[in-house]
Amino acid sequence: MRTQDMNRDWIATAHTLSQALPYLQRYTGAIVVIKLGGHAMGSDDAMDSFARDVVLMRQVGVNPVIVHGGGPMINAMLDKLAISSEFVDGKRVTDAATMEVVEMVLSGSVNKRIVQAINRQGGQAVGLSGKDGHLITCTPTNPKLGLVGTPSKVDPKVLRTLFDAGMIPVIAPLGAGENGETFNINGDTAAGAVAAALKADRLLLLTDVSGVKDGTGEVITEMTADQIRSLTADGVIAGGMIPKTETALDAIDGGVRAVVILDGRAPNACLLELFTPHGAGSLIRG
Repeated sequence: MRTQDMNRDWIATAHTLSQALPYLQRYTGAIVVIKLGGHAMGSDDAMDSFARDVVLMRQVGVNPVIVHGGGPMINAMLDKLAISSEFVDGKRVTDAATMEVVEMVLSGSVNKRIVQAINRQGGQAVGLSGKDGHLITCTPTNPKLGLVGTPSKVDPKVLRTLFDAGMIPVIAPLGAGENGETFNINGDTAAGAVAAALKADRLLLLTDVSGVKDGTGEVITEMTADQIRSLTADGVIAGGMIPKTETALDAIDGGVRAVVILDGRAPNACLLELFTPHGAGSLIRG
């Protein structure tokens, strides 16, 4: 129902939309690859909020691509099935039995949950894995790790076809080997490889931290590749942040314009990064 009383919140919303116009224009036609980590998926409400953001991005002319993880869900299913895991250098060995569970969880429940959330919000999402349409071809990362792969070739033809049809691709990080075997791929690595193949304007790595932090614990809002290398050498960038920054550097070397590491649990994180002047998280350029 319409009313003559204008709530201040709605006035602020209209002002925000007006302020966002230059950024909406800036990203028209742009390709944005979003890595949605398992820890960032959160509750159904958080998933619906993320889905609305993605649908809005598509509505204003952005071509979003979602590459998702699912580590916590895989761990839960392995525990449920009483399948034990062996680790080498902190990485899970993926044998044939584990691979069956990984594919079931990633291509099944996790992928379809994201697709359904986007479709509920009025988008047109299509779920696929790196095995579909020869999207991601892999080589073994390390024989000791079993069926863990590193992308050797990415053919984005199927993604461009989906863009032309107004669809939003949602990709499970699995790939095919030269002999047809299935490989499990680190989600960040898969997202970086897809972004590089598409020469994406942005790669957004949604995680459970607010960004790359300096020695005092403050988030560094803008960084160069050289700064990342220096902070890594000094031990400031350490632990789980190292593979994320390595993914960022590889993506930029591959032709991605910029990478952002940001907290996917924050409401409207993607919209804040793309359509506001202050952005969100840590922006990394070459």
